[in-house]
Amino acid sequence: MSDILTAVIPVVIIAVICGAVLVIASKLMAVKQDEKFPAIRECLPGANCGACGFAGCDGYAKALCDDPKTPVNLCIPGSSAVAKKLSDVLGVECSDVKKQIAVVHCSGDCSKTQDKYIYQGIENCQAAKLMYGGKGSCTYGCLGLGDCAKACPQNAISVKNGVAVVDPKLCIGCGICRNICPNKLIFLTESTQKAVITCSNHDKGAVTRKLCSNGCIGCKKCERICKSNAIKVIDNLAVIDYNKCVDCDDFGVCAKNCTTGCIKTI
Repeated sequence: MSDILTAVIPVVIIAVICGAVLVIASKLMAVKQDEKFPAIRECLPGANCGACGFAGCDGYAKALCDDPKTPVNLCIPGSSAVAKKLSDVLGVECSDVKKQIAVVHCSGDCSKTQDKYIYQGIENCQAAKLMYGGKGSCTYGCLGLGDCAKACPQNAISVKNGVAVVDPKLCIGCGICRNICPNKLIFLTESTQKAVITCSNHDKGAVTRKLCSNGCIGCKKCERICKSNAIKVIDNLAVIDYNKCVDCDDFGVCAKNCTTGCIKTI
């Protein structure tokens, strides 16, 4: 019995000492958390989409705690309701959230383009892209396997005729689809900005025309006709400057006169 006690007692003493050391260390080395953090975090929806520009809701909440200049209207999914809650907690002026929606910069569906091979693999855009840039003739276009649709928390995206389509009424602008698209075709734009270039092909016009009848051929007709100078053809692809487009007096004229119909209003 004494042999057992001789072995057990030192172990118990060491355990007690180690426990005491850990308790003391946890007190001395603890990272102090701002008392406002839990209240701020409670206001955020928890989508962790990154649309605010920070690493998820925790990152945004920490930024609001650490920097009083951080705007309270950066949570796009939460809209103005979240901005109001944050302003109440922080005691700052509230400003409305600019609603954004996701837009797919591709409209090369099965009627406008064709497949270069039959894909029989994982139903995943990332996987399909590894096979010569995807099955579609245009390697810039939508891969059509719906990674964005599967990731969308609002079921705002569906794949129709081989191309992802966003329902603007359901989209909350979280940006998850934008981050997951391997071809980087999805962008967020303010809901008031409705002229969109539904093409991402940077090939020369003659090449693009062979790949997709709806692709931008860089003809610059839209650039010439736009009275606000909001459209420029850069690297064979039309690009809209939305800072100028919102002041357009003849909205939609670019879409009506687009040679291939790749400019659309939504």
